[in-house]
Amino acid sequence: MLVPDQAQNRVQDAIARAMKAGADAADAVLSAGESLSVSVRLGALEDVGRAEHEDLGLRVFCGRRSASISTTDLTPAALDTLAEKVVAMAREAPEDEWAGLAPADRLLHGTIPDLDLDDGELGDPAALRVRALEAEDAARAVPGVTNSEGGGAGASRSIWALGTSHGFAGAYAVTSHGVSASVLAGAAGAMERDHAYHSARHARHLESPASVGARAGARAAARVNPGRVRSGAMPVILHPRVGAGLLGHLAGAISGSAITRRTSFLLDAMGSRIFAPGIAILDDPHRPHGLRSRPFDGEGLPVSPRALVEDGVLQTWLLDSAAARQLGLEPTGHASRGIGGAPGASPSNLYLENGNVPADTLIADIDYGVYVTDLIGQGVNIVTGDYSRGAAGFLIEKGQIAGPISEFTIAGTLQSMFRDLTPANDLEFRYGVNVPTLRIDGMTVASG
Repeated sequence: MLVPDQAQNRVQDAIARAMKAGADAADAVLSAGESLSVSVRLGALEDVGRAEHEDLGLRVFCGRRSASISTTDLTPAALDTLAEKVVAMAREAPEDEWAGLAPADRLLHGTIPDLDLDDGELGDPAALRVRALEAEDAARAVPGVTNSEGGGAGASRSIWALGTSHGFAGAYAVTSHGVSASVLAGAAGAMERDHAYHSARHARHLESPASVGARAGARAAARVNPGRVRSGAMPVILHPRVGAGLLGHLAGAISGSAITRRTSFLLDAMGSRIFAPGIAILDDPHRPHGLRSRPFDGEGLPVSPRALVEDGVLQTWLLDSAAARQLGLEPTGHASRGIGGAPGASPSNLYLENGNVPADTLIADIDYGVYVTDLIGQGVNIVTGDYSRGAAGFLIEKGQIAGPISEFTIAGTLQSMFRDLTPANDLEFRYGVNVPTLRIDGMTVASG
């Protein structure tokens, strides 16, 4: 596989070919990597997979016209043909007054931050098989578990490189390691399933497969013989693994594309209080070995920790350069991109800071409510803020988590959910987006 310096040279070479073909400006991205995965079921090996990829995307500008193209053929002749094709495409594209590379004076220069994202390990199928079997065995050993959808383990290592015709070139490597288990509990015809997984940049930071499996088994067993909840307005407690979705909706609503297209329920919310006083939501691209850490953004701009919400008040949009130009603002270092197309905007390691009380205290004064551990469906409208999702979890009665419940919906608006949200103090950094346990009062719960 390529090393970062080689990947950086590849994108610079592609840009040089585009400029020779007649482009006024260009940028290029390259993604290269390899991955291994192993899956087991009922104690037997089920599948072993290996994949390798090397993809390059080239975007060019001819005046205010632009086009992009991608390829997996990185031979010199193929890159010459690619450059000629994309320049011809750009000359026929419509003009876009906001199009262009990021401001040259904002580019990252000097040493790229080392965020310790690469442990250099890919592992081997035999070791991954042991890891997957250990996770599934631990899950199947939990009393009440009756069947398995399998255990899995995987590892990958990839290189990302970006270059621009006006002075930026950078590349970095990342590794990822993961383990998972998914099992069923209960009798035939009334089984309940659940899962658990963990992923980390470094293999040494990965949770033990046995602990991941045991968590999957315990979750599935706890869901057996679910009851129903009565309908009405009541407090809702969100487990961190589902509560993190609220930050995803926030990020979508404050992205540059949503604001410039006027398709966000937060369109006029900049500088106003959208959460309760004391709530802070931060984005930290510099978290060492973070799952979404990055040393520069998708346009070559430096990145830094930033408060999106401070004391409940919305502080910023997430802006790539095109959206920033359209809004008359500066880009925020949140540009993100794939191999093809223009950049968009997205956060990195996003999290809601801890509240002041334990999760048990949030629950203690609830006479009747629900504790949601799973959400189903996509009933969220970012334009209006309307929210309605299928859910499963546990009943809360007289301050205690009671039996399992399923087939109900929780509904409200994101505006009111944000405003009425109270966080516990149990934040853990397990995912790319993290929140503590959350309580939202007054949501509408309807039994299916």
